[in-house]
Amino acid sequence: MKIVEKTLNYIKSISAEMITNAGSGHLGSSLGASTLLFALFKDHYNFDVSDTDFLNRDRLVISSGHISPLYYTLLSLFGFDVSLQDLKNFRQFGSKTPGHPEYEKTEGVEASTGPLGQGVANAVGMAIAEKALSERFNTVGFSIINNYTYCYVGDGDLMEGITQEACSLAGTLKLSKLILLYDCNDVTIDGRVSLSNKEDVSKKFKAMGWNVITVKKGNNYFACTKAIAKAKRSKKPTIIIFKTLIGIGTNKEGTSAVHNYVLTPEELDTFKKTLNVKDSFYIPSDVRELCMEATRRGKLYHENWNQTLAIYANSQPELYKELISFFDKKKLDYEKILKNEDRWKGISTLEANSIILNEIGDKLSQVIGGCADVARSTKVALNNSENFLVRSKRGRNLHYGVREHAMAAISNGIALYEDFIVFDSTFLAFSNYMIPALRMRALMNLPVISIFTHDSVYVGQNGPTHQPIEQIAQLRSIIGMNVFRPCDGKELLAAYKLALVERMPTSMILSVQDIPECEGTSFKDAQMGGYIVTSNKKTPDIVIYSTGSEVALAQEVAKEMSKKYDVSVVSFPSLEVFEKQSAAYKAKVLQKDAKLRVAIEASNDNVWYKYLNDNDLFIGVSAYMQSCPGDINYAKAGFTIKNVIKEITNRMNKI
Repeated sequence: MKIVEKTLNYIKSISAEMITNAGSGHLGSSLGASTLLFALFKDHYNFDVSDTDFLNRDRLVISSGHISPLYYTLLSLFGFDVSLQDLKNFRQFGSKTPGHPEYEKTEGVEASTGPLGQGVANAVGMAIAEKALSERFNTVGFSIINNYTYCYVGDGDLMEGITQEACSLAGTLKLSKLILLYDCNDVTIDGRVSLSNKEDVSKKFKAMGWNVITVKKGNNYFACTKAIAKAKRSKKPTIIIFKTLIGIGTNKEGTSAVHNYVLTPEELDTFKKTLNVKDSFYIPSDVRELCMEATRRGKLYHENWNQTLAIYANSQPELYKELISFFDKKKLDYEKILKNEDRWKGISTLEANSIILNEIGDKLSQVIGGCADVARSTKVALNNSENFLVRSKRGRNLHYGVREHAMAAISNGIALYEDFIVFDSTFLAFSNYMIPALRMRALMNLPVISIFTHDSVYVGQNGPTHQPIEQIAQLRSIIGMNVFRPCDGKELLAAYKLALVERMPTSMILSVQDIPECEGTSFKDAQMGGYIVTSNKKTPDIVIYSTGSEVALAQEVAKEMSKKYDVSVVSFPSLEVFEKQSAAYKAKVLQKDAKLRVAIEASNDNVWYKYLNDNDLFIGVSAYMQSCPGDINYAKAGFTIKNVIKEITNRMNKI
């Protein structure tokens, strides 16, 4: 088919010209992967450019996001809202075509990608979401949910540890609608893949329970489309290994030098001549028409699905009602949950979370999530739901195994798929493993709730490896992440309300130890992020800022010191939420006219100095502790009534 060759030539030409025009970009794989992705778009990928959020559309994740020139060119050719002018503006400020694909920036982009491996785990999450919904709503004769999830990956993606984690789980769960398109060109930035990796990818994936297809001619259109068609018939997740030539058609093809090479204008002209392309950012009518055939096919696919859904609504009215209800933004009666607050008085916030999460999960069918093999300790599980397993994909409890990195990115993928309410959980000390995925979560503003337990040196006998100190600061440093460290169930319920209403990335930090009942806490006021829980005079002598388990400590200190000073206590369940309040409200809570302001938190987060002057006091954790009972560690770190009073008194004496 000459028109196929002509189309591929224009795809390569435009991709290369975008990079030359921008002065930067990744030429190698944008050329090398052009055939396999064109075959996907032309013959297999189901999409509707008139309704890009169509529920049963196929999902495509470009995990190797640096091939964005090729991706944007294909989106433009196949009718998405990406114009030729947008292609000219590649990598320019404010353009719809940034250096790596960005979710909600460019129409058709299903996930922000760039950090290698993240997209693979996102795709696994999308495939899990598809299985969860299809199990719930499909019936004999009605495959309402049956889309494929495609994920383009390169050699670098498969080297990342997160990919191993995610693909191992995908094989275990037999996610048959998941297809990895592996651009195997055996080259990375620094040279041949063999410099650092000689594993047999085929055997590795077979061992993980995957179907493996190898395409020796990965730059041949017919071989590519035939392989994808075969993969769609598999009962297992499939990886198609396309043996491609990086930088095909250039004078640096097959070498690492072409990875992010920018053709000079002269080299670009020569390259275009070899492709028989004379035009600049132009698409001939016959090329456009060939691509529009697939675009029309996708629209027809959507129309047929709508007709099937209408019949489904009449023949399966109860299931249809549940399906529509799944996508409703249901309102919870938080006051009703609050009436039973005696259940969480004087217990750990970890235990309180188990109560609240289950009550919310019982009311909202969209809730799904799991732990990194620590559910017995974190108590983060839906007690009235099954486990999500090969034989029972109706379950809402996911068993991730010891895979924190993949867990967080898979959670992102589930949230990207549709309106699930997703949670994941592990010990706070292990949040370090999740930081890359949490950052991507914040970049995409995905409403996923991470529940981190064992929040301080009170972890005790597991030793310093399990005792979080710097992790709270790390989480708070992620722009767009709401971090909550509640002192009781009322503040925790407020955190859930904000997470579910605002639909923002949320991290909850919970204690393993029981926390004495705190006086003056408020579900309503906690939604402001910070509020006064103990106050006497309008202008106190001392104001103590605190979070989590340290709120109870601060209140005990205030009681003891009230014989000599007027002491106010402020609880800050979320500094991020507090910062969104009005200047007047923040001034009222911060009480800057106090003689001394003190911040108490079992962390080393320097954010507190934002609210303190040079003469003020921060009582935190400044050293790794030891393996011993938690209460001893907590005391050794200085979190006792006696020590806090001593430090405050010493500072007051200097004022």
